[in-house]
Amino acid sequence: MKRTYFILTLVLAFFLNACTTKKQDSKNNELPTIETAYLGQKPPGLVPELFAPGIVSINGRHEGAVSFSPNLDEVYFSASEKDEDPNIYFSKLEGKKWTTPKKANFTKGKKLGEMHPFVNPKGDRIYFAAHDGFTLPHQKESVKIWYVNRLENSWSEAIQLDSPVNDGFGFYPNQAKNGDLYYFNISKRKTYYAPIKNGKFSEVHEVAIEGVHAFISPTQDYIVANARNRDDVQRKSDIYAYFKEKDGTWSKAINLGNAVNSNVSEVAPTITPDGKYLFFGRDEEDGRKNIYWVSTEVIHKLRPNDLNAFNN
Repeated sequence: MKRTYFILTLVLAFFLNACTTKKQDSKNNELPTIETAYLGQKPPGLVPELFAPGIVSINGRHEGAVSFSPNLDEVYFSASEKDEDPNIYFSKLEGKKWTTPKKANFTKGKKLGEMHPFVNPKGDRIYFAAHDGFTLPHQKESVKIWYVNRLENSWSEAIQLDSPVNDGFGFYPNQAKNGDLYYFNISKRKTYYAPIKNGKFSEVHEVAIEGVHAFISPTQDYIVANARNRDDVQRKSDIYAYFKEKDGTWSKAINLGNAVNSNVSEVAPTITPDGKYLFFGRDEEDGRKNIYWVSTEVIHKLRPNDLNAFNN
């Protein structure tokens, strides 16, 4: 009897392990490949390329603030037609095909505009900015940071973040792997971060950098942001990098140079979860912005030599 029980236990254990392995293998097989990642677009090198033309980057439309899920099987971005409040669009990889981008409508009409989506490092929450109207003088009081939580096959009701983060006009949220939330307070014209403590953002701290649309890298050792080029008044907005010093402070601003910046404006930089690519918005001839991407090697090449050993 004991022998029979022992054999049955082994068979059951083997069966459960096989099911778990099969489920894990199935999940792994669903992850994007080189051919399917990034909407099937050919990855760029050291020269910026227009991202997904006709799918994401559409002429005559303003786009920016791209965020991918940790597994790279979902993409969210801001876009707006002429004289229209911004909306968040998304696309998912289903099988080996990406769905046609459509509006997320997280607030379900509670807010006129939604923008700056960011999928957190765990992939179970999206932070974004939402507002009642984007015309002065009211947008400064209405633009706040919101979030939705992932459900089984959808997202929860949108919730305004209950935190000092929303004191003033806050937007462009993005989260470091350690949970700290970075954002820009346009009321004070400064970048801040809020450390996560017991699941809450109960305090905020200024980040000693210049510019707007600051984005923390996945490795948390550099920040990218856009700012006016003080050395060339003809260039309204360039993208800069700030590298973390050994004492935890941030280096002086380093212009990404002609590898990324041009005679038109470059704004809203983001880094992909795998740390491989920099996405940003660039002005086009019609005055609207399309999304471009480039290898983050253009950033790493600018890292000061004395910080290479420290961050490696």
